[in-house]
Amino acid sequence: MQTRNSFVIEEQGRLNNYAIEPKMYVDSTQQFGFNRYAEKLNGRLAMIGFISLLSFEALTGQGLISWLTNL
Repeated sequence: MQTRNSFVIEEQGRLNNYAIEPKMYVDSTQQFGFNRYAEKLNGRLAMIGFISLLSFEALTGQGLISWLTNL
């Protein structure tokens, strides 16, 4: 394959005008504390927990605390 500007011409001379993928960069340094990844993960887990609680209340007809006290 030949690469010219932002398109690729295959061996048979056909134009391949799909986007060329960028090179991947992975930051391998250890990060601790309040960083972007930890905050995103915490927010996503909180959203999953909140939706799970709403689904539980919709399915059982009672709240989580009242369900736990009736066990």
